[in-house]
Amino acid sequence: MDSDAELNYSGKKIVKKSVFNILVISIIGVSLIAAFFVGSFVSLKSEQVTKSELNSAIASLESKISKNQMVAQPIKISADDDPTKGIKNAPITIIEFSDFQCPFCARFQIQTLPLILEQYVETGKVKFVFRDFPIQSSHPNAMPAAAASECADEQNKFWQYHDMLFENQGIWNKMDFTSAITVFKEYAIELELNQEQFNACLDSGKYVNEINNDLTDGRNYEITGTPGFFIGNEKIGFVKVNGAQPFEVFQGIIESQLNS
Repeated sequence: MDSDAELNYSGKKIVKKSVFNILVISIIGVSLIAAFFVGSFVSLKSEQVTKSELNSAIASLESKISKNQMVAQPIKISADDDPTKGIKNAPITIIEFSDFQCPFCARFQIQTLPLILEQYVETGKVKFVFRDFPIQSSHPNAMPAAAASECADEQNKFWQYHDMLFENQGIWNKMDFTSAITVFKEYAIELELNQEQFNACLDSGKYVNEINNDLTDGRNYEITGTPGFFIGNEKIGFVKVNGAQPFEVFQGIIESQLNS
């Protein structure tokens, strides 16, 4: 008789409980790891999958993902003349293509960008560039939001306006076009911009061509969703990162490039 099974009275094999438990644990482990990478959360009892086993599996997958993303491509990515944080000659540049109405972009701006700014931009190691990539088909207020941010940049308050848009995304993202424009003008008042200048700028669509230029560049660089990032420089090439990845992914790439 096989060691992993025993016969029942009808002559059929029955899997032993220990083997069955192993199969259950394996299935649950694979399911949980898959759920982890799509942003889901599943609660498990300690006797089903131990925390150390799960962490080990996740760490292994993250390591493989990081290694795949570490390969810099010898391509040129233009920063154009778009808003920048950091010193001009920083060794590494991060160029982001973003959509103000994209929830994943907001998550990156609120959760991950502050850590990048603190540890790499403010220390002179990284220059961060923001380029527009409004996806109008799913985010109808993204284009006017981008235009409003350009009008704020005209008065040297792009980053303050940028932060206000993302922090209040839940307020304006489902408004109709006219209501959103009204709110964008109210944000300008809160930031003490010259209201007449800002309103004239926004109403005229002054920066639509500039935004479309960013869109064209993004498509040429094969940006298909937001946020999308390129990390590197012209000498070593750029690593492309898709989506609102955790800080650790950016950290791993930046450290590798700084040490290359």
